[in-house]
Order: sequence, then C-alpha cells, then structure tokens
Amino acid sequence: MAEQRVSAGEAVAAAPDGVASDDGTTASASGEPAVIRILDLHKYFGSLEVLKGVTLEVARGEVVVILGSSGSGKSTLLRCVNFLEKPTSGEIWFEDTLITDPKTDINEVRKHVGMVFQSFNLFPHLSATDNVVLAQRKVLKRSRQEAERIALAQLEKVGLSDRAEYMPAQLSGGQQQRVAIARALAMDPHVMLFDEATSALDPELVRGVLDVMRSLAQGGMTMIVVTHEMGFAREVADRVLFMDGGVIVEQGPPQQVLDNPQHERTRDFLGLIA
Repeated sequence: MAEQRVSAGEAVAAAPDGVASDDGTTASASGEPAVIRILDLHKYFGSLEVLKGVTLEVARGEVVVILGSSGSGKSTLLRCVNFLEKPTSGEIWFEDTLITDPKTDINEVRKHVGMVFQSFNLFPHLSATDNVVLAQRKVLKRSRQEAERIALAQLEKVGLSDRAEYMPAQLSGGQQQRVAIARALAMDPHVMLFDEATSALDPELVRGVLDVMRSLAQGGMTMIVVTHEMGFAREVADRVLFMDGGVIVEQGPPQQVLDNPQHERTRDFLGLIA
C-alpha cells in the first residue's frame, strides 16, 4: 500500500485542541503561528527506537513542559529539534525552514535556537562576560564593543551584573547556569530549549534559575522545557506533555495533566514524584 503523507498542519488539525490523538498527534490551542512543527519523528540508536512517531506543534510565545521518566525520549526529542541528534525519519520545521532537509544550513538555524543543558558548559578560563561574548563574536560576527554591551545587558537580566568579571570557578552552580542562559539569550533566539536545566543543582540553587525561566516565559519567549519541577510546570506552562516509551502519552493544560491525568501511566509517574 502506498505511503500516505500529510502536512504538519493537516496532522495537527486532525487532533482536538489540547488533546492527543490515538496516533500521538498533538496540537497547540493558542492559535498563534507555529515556531516548531514536528511530524512523525522517529529516532533509532542502533536497533533501539527511542522516538516512535512523535508529532507536535509549538506556537509562538507558548511554553511547553515535557515530563517523563528516564529513557522516555524527552531529551532526545529536544536534541532533535536543535539537530544535535539527527532524526532517523520524519520532519522538523523551524518557522518556514525544513531542518531535516539535507540542503538546510543547520548552523544558520541554530543561530535562532537557544539551548541550555544540565551541565553549564562554560569555558573555565573566561569570565562570565567573555563566556557570553564569545559565541556572539564567532557566530554572529558582532564587534567586541557590541557583544560586550549585549553580554552585560543579559547578565543583568539574569541577576548577575555584579558577577560579570567572575570566573566560572568563583560562581555557584546556579550562577553558572544563569550565565549559560545569558549566553543563549545573547544570540537573540526565537525559541529556548531547556534540558533539565536545574537537575544538576543543589536544591537551594534551583530557585534562582527557575526565576529567570519564569521571567523569560512572562516576556513571551517560546520555550520547550524538559523538567521534573512540578511547581514550575503548574505555574508557567501553557501545555504539559507526558512522554513514555518514545511517544506522547498525554498532553493538555497543566491543571488537566497534573491534577486529573487520564492515563494510568501518567498517574503512576506523577505518584512517584509527588
């Protein structure tokens, strides 16, 4: 039988607003233009299929939080969006660019997609300011003066203007993560991806990073956040997705998914982390 292909828009239209269809299709109910469209995404590592046909749209200004246990595919999904992992099959659109097209200049796309990891990945021999300056100079070709001006503005935004000349070793883990966020924001991203950005931090350091992320969400930044911080998800997310076994099991507004989950697997997971 011939393969039937549909556009991402058609796939999303097939699912009710805020509800996952039986084939995993999910849609945004905001009505805003999609910044990211994912259609029937599969990812294998050898014989292990980690993503099993994920379809998802993220609208401009939307905050999507992804929950799931280790091995559910959530971090792999995030890394595929930034093409740090090459999908095995399926389509990923960023705005009007099909990034899974081999002809696409992925480095050009990455200029507009900020990503913050569990580890801070700061250069230990550079100050906080210079860590934020470097990518601007190398990738965006900004002058030293302009890059420093933007770096200082972003460090102030994340509450670190008084630590601008500190070296990473002089900063706490939470402060280093905020420098990493400032570095991503300095690139003027259209979307921010957070892959368990607080999981490596001591509990008393988590709040400062989450406060920065809340501020970004309130400012209208499009965000996809992999996290286990239920308070953040409840307060900030427009939509919560629960992944298990490489598929989106359930999704909807945070109050629906967190307080009244419809799937047994979601209930089991939430019961373990409550």
